[in-house]
Amino acid sequence: MRKIIEFFTHKDKILRDNRWIFGSMLVGSIASLIASFVLSVEAVELAENPDAILSCSVNIVLNCATVGLHPSAYLFGFPNSFLGLMAEPVVITVAIAGLAGIKFPRKFMFAAQIGYTLGLIFALYLLATSYFVIGALCPWCLVVTLTTTLVWFAITRFNIRENNLYLPKKVQKSAYKFVDRDFDKLVMWSFIALVVVAIMIKYGEALFV
Repeated sequence: MRKIIEFFTHKDKILRDNRWIFGSMLVGSIASLIASFVLSVEAVELAENPDAILSCSVNIVLNCATVGLHPSAYLFGFPNSFLGLMAEPVVITVAIAGLAGIKFPRKFMFAAQIGYTLGLIFALYLLATSYFVIGALCPWCLVVTLTTTLVWFAITRFNIRENNLYLPKKVQKSAYKFVDRDFDKLVMWSFIALVVVAIMIKYGEALFV
């Protein structure tokens, strides 16, 4: 335990920040992988029996079955959760390598940024569909959205700090100052709080019935 604490409290600010970035990526991607696995199992169960009662179908609002039966859950012709099963092991590998101190090629991290940005957009699209169209929320899907958001901000922070995004010099300089002052963390937690508040305003007590 002592070694773990020392590992994440290193005196070197950049090294310490890197370890927190890749550590959060590892935790987030593992949580997302678990959620994707559960959702995949439940998708198969729903395919066999559309009337199946799933463990995460808590009430009329928190209901995985309602969300899982909507066409948006199969946008590519198969359960969306299968994408998580394919993508998250890659993120886990990158996170572990990052914790080990491996230096990634600039082009690789730029490609990772593009890939995860698309993943975040997709996750937010599904959240918006659940919120505005379906009128129900999937608890495991919320976990995936949360972890995807956390990992995206982590990898973006790293890439900005390491100048991996091929930004114009002035933009890169401004972006670097932004993350160096931890404003990116403020944006991240403000966004998460905004989503939570929006859910509470729309569904309120129905979440706990």
